[in-house]
Amino acid sequence: MASEFVRLEVLLGVVVGVILLVTHSSNATQGPPSSPGYYPSTKVSPVGFSRAYYNLWGPQHQSLQGDVLTLWLDQSSGSGFKSIKPYRSGYFGASIKLQPGYTAGVITSFYLSNNEEFPGHHDEIDIEFLGTTTNEPYVLQTNVYMRGSGDGQNIIGREMQFHLWFDPTQDFHNYAIFWSPAEIVFFVDDVPIRRYPRKSDATFPLRPMWVYGSIWDASSWATDDGKYKADYRYQPFIGKYTHFKISGCPATSPPACRPLWVQPNGPTGLTGQQYQAMTWAQRNYMIYNYCTDPTRNHALTPEC
Repeated sequence: MASEFVRLEVLLGVVVGVILLVTHSSNATQGPPSSPGYYPSTKVSPVGFSRAYYNLWGPQHQSLQGDVLTLWLDQSSGSGFKSIKPYRSGYFGASIKLQPGYTAGVITSFYLSNNEEFPGHHDEIDIEFLGTTTNEPYVLQTNVYMRGSGDGQNIIGREMQFHLWFDPTQDFHNYAIFWSPAEIVFFVDDVPIRRYPRKSDATFPLRPMWVYGSIWDASSWATDDGKYKADYRYQPFIGKYTHFKISGCPATSPPACRPLWVQPNGPTGLTGQQYQAMTWAQRNYMIYNYCTDPTRNHALTPEC
């Protein structure tokens, strides 16, 4: 009987080894992203930080050297910035470089929100980098809230999460949100990773929003649902931002104002090549989609 168990353990070990090898090989051969064929970030010139943004909180944890803004979090505080103007549509981007090593519990973010204008009943469009443990990849989380769905006890998130096809700690990469009255598109180095179309007014943010960035402690949920917390033996936790890009319609602009196109053929949608690139990113790097989560109440997210 003992020898049978030994054979079984060996067999299981071989099977597991083969599975891990195949999985690793599959991930390792994904290669560079499918070309989107169109690069909206090249249509917008960078703007100096102080021309478009200002420090919102944690000024002692924020520094600007040349065109690089550094935010850091330690045990005393994090930091955040905010755009000078609110916008009702537009393309909003920044190049961001993340900290390597243990960053569990820490969130580095770039997002749109009107939470100060509508406390308890706000809209929000998020790009959030969820900190991680040593030798584990960052998670990029995209999310959309509208009219208070991100407030209170019964939060209704619309999260899609991704790993990246590069190491975001080694260099700056461009991350952007395109928001128009018809759709929201999230970009990583001009590759569209998610498109959220307006299917109804009830499931789409329509009120003007400001652009924000921040680094803060979200230990209660950021890494493996709060399993791993921020460990301040590794402080300071640093996020670097540069090449800020805004091409939008301010809230006070005339109705004729329209945001730039993120594809060459019209103001909405993506080209076939862009859709192929998005399919590539989602097939190979998406790790969570709220619409396919069987534990969620999809009556609350009818757009799914």
